Amino acid sequence: MTYCTARVDAVTNPSAHADQDVYLKALLATGSADWIEYGTYVARTKTGLLAMDDPKTRRPVVQRSGWPLMVRDARGTDVPNATFMVRYLHLEEKGSDVNLASHLLLDALSSAADAVVVVSNDSDLAFPIKAVRDRVPVGLVNPHTGHTAGDLKGRKSEGVGDHWWWRLNGGFYRRHQLPNPAGRFTKPTAW
Repeated sequence: MTYCTARVDAVTNPSAHADQDVYLKALLATGSADWIEYGTYVARTKTGLLAMDDPKTRRPVVQRSGWPLMVRDARGTDVPNATFMVRYLHLEEKGSDVNLASHLLLDALSSAADAVVVVSNDSDLAFPIKAVRDRVPVGLVNPHTGHTAGDLKGRKSEGVGDHWWWRLNGGFYRRHQLPNPAGRFTKPTAW
């Protein structure tokens, strides 16, 4: 099994970096992963509109000035409905989806796999997954509680057929953790 990930940034999140280090070593120590392919985390600042989640739809709503938080112009006149611009830290994982797609295509095209299972809900993988469905059965596991990304859906019978889709839930995660300890690695207490 190939596991594609990126190392959490040790500067912005040292505890997550340390926990991830234990997890990755435990994957290799238990034979749960044959190979770990690393992307990178990129930290940058971005500028954007201040937004909050709508409580009903969970979609972003741009925040505007209005009492009790009002913007005033240079003359001291209220500017209702002005927007707020903020700079924020943006952490982005780069390369993991490309690495996964590359390994997926290499394995299918070289006949190294009779079937594949992809654990992701990243719609960027739509094209390689569709191409691989023409060559081998594909199982797609959504690791999130939400719906499977529309671009990743397909028909059980397309290509060579026997494709399947499944969504993980919290109970599955709890029942299928690595042993503790995993080799000489102990599960972090926060987990």
